Amino acid sequence: QANVTSYGATILAIITLETFAGVWINAFIVCVLCIAWVRKKTLNSSEKILLLLGCSRFCYLCFTWVYSFLSMIYPNYLYVDPIFQLIVSFQTFFNYSNLWVSACLCGFYCIRIANFGNSFFIYLKVKIDRMVPWLLLGSGILALAIAFIAYDLTEDLHSNNLNFTCLGKFLEASISMDKHFFSTFFLLGFGYAASFVAVISSAVFLLFSLWRHKCKMQTNSMKNLSVNAHIKAMKSILSFLVMYSINFVCLILAIISARKNENTMMLLISIYLYAFPGVHSLILMVSNPKMEKALIRILSSVNCK
Repeated sequence: QANVTSYGATILAIITLETFAGVWINAFIVCVLCIAWVRKKTLNSSEKILLLLGCSRFCYLCFTWVYSFLSMIYPNYLYVDPIFQLIVSFQTFFNYSNLWVSACLCGFYCIRIANFGNSFFIYLKVKIDRMVPWLLLGSGILALAIAFIAYDLTEDLHSNNLNFTCLGKFLEASISMDKHFFSTFFLLGFGYAASFVAVISSAVFLLFSLWRHKCKMQTNSMKNLSVNAHIKAMKSILSFLVMYSINFVCLILAIISARKNENTMMLLISIYLYAFPGVHSLILMVSNPKMEKALIRILSSVNCK
């Protein structure tokens, strides 16, 4: 019993550190953008996406930490109706908002920077700024719909008095109920798959555009700037692509581990999933000149004191 308690405390400490770092990174992004919004009275399209992404990741980390804390320290509280249903629903909503808003950011980079002569692509390039609010609204509505599915599913599990005090138990219980298998698979897979396809498509189009541009490029300063813009966007999208690939693998491993009742694998997956919102937001923060300057200004003022 002592070993289990020590192991659980270690895992909770790691998750808490990851959550704390991720919360501060995303809070910094939100604060910088809100200050810019107040000063300029407006935000450009990429800043709107980053603001919503930072907010969704901040909330996702907070709700996920609360869920982990309760499941490890006070598991009985999760049996109180409707605490578990609400926590899972909010967690699901912010998780899928995070996935789809980040996919919107990839698509935005691709449309804004890639160069194609196709009339539909030119139309998208002209209209993308007007489309961004609708894309963000659509992402929120889809995430809300899946959150309602999660609420119904967890309510059924709760009514059957199943043990679901961690992600592995929740998956295991869900998969064991044949009538909920499709709902569970759809809930876990659709959001990841849809955003993953969007990120892969953006990366492929941007790579193809960069390759075409480099083939036509001559020693011209404007063209060099265009190549730099391509490369900068590619770094951001490739970071999305790598992390989304790992996320997708984690989803498959989570389902397999739940069926085999492998709690160690589930905990390792959870540790990565906690790290993802903070690490990727840090990459976005460092690659954004405005946020990088704000961060350097804060660090320099701290060093001076």
